[in-house]
Amino acid sequence: MTEGAPTAARVVFGERLALAEGFAELLREHGIRRGLIGPRELDRLWERHLLNSAVVAELLPPNCRVLDVGSGAGLPGIPLAIARPDLDLTLLEPMARRVAWLQEVITELALAVEVVRGRAEEGPVRERLADQDAVTARAVAPMERLAKWCLPLLRPGGQLLAMKGDSAAEEIERDAAAIRAAGGGRAELISCGVGVLAVPTTVVVVERATAARSASGRRRDGARRTRKDRGR
Repeated sequence: MTEGAPTAARVVFGERLALAEGFAELLREHGIRRGLIGPRELDRLWERHLLNSAVVAELLPPNCRVLDVGSGAGLPGIPLAIARPDLDLTLLEPMARRVAWLQEVITELALAVEVVRGRAEEGPVRERLADQDAVTARAVAPMERLAKWCLPLLRPGGQLLAMKGDSAAEEIERDAAAIRAAGGGRAELISCGVGVLAVPTTVVVVERATAARSASGRRRDGARRTRKDRGR
């Protein structure tokens, strides 16, 4: 294990620890200069970023389709891809310079990951990336907006996994109505990495229950209707 990788890293990444170390080194070398992380993050890359992201894999069943929305520096998507090579993982990012970074990382580490430039709320993105088993998001937006953007990308029964901080419980209570309106079920607060990380990762889990409803009460699922219409 190279200097800087904590003992928990071997537990989380196992035989693929070298890949995680490679990603940490790339972030250390390029992260500040390319605006991916702040200067104070260098000393806590493992605990705050890599391990914090990778333990979310506890919530993902084998061989499922996962979309990481607003992937940015590749968090949590890249650590998830390293820890769980069975995942069919796509990274969604709107900024060209960050898309370039993500493509460089997956090439350098030889990861089987797709990178798509776009935003979750865009029609073409929803058409292309619909029916995911899980959608992840880390430090992207409040739950009200995340639900509106991400739940339509899930299959019925799929789950939104939103990594949150200390105010997660308050956010769930505040945005409960908006989550239901977007087609989500009850939001649940889950801690990942318990017994492995000194500070477990807090994840808000929301299952897609139904299609979203408009103010008139009618179902709104434009992408699905469009696909069916084109097949007629």
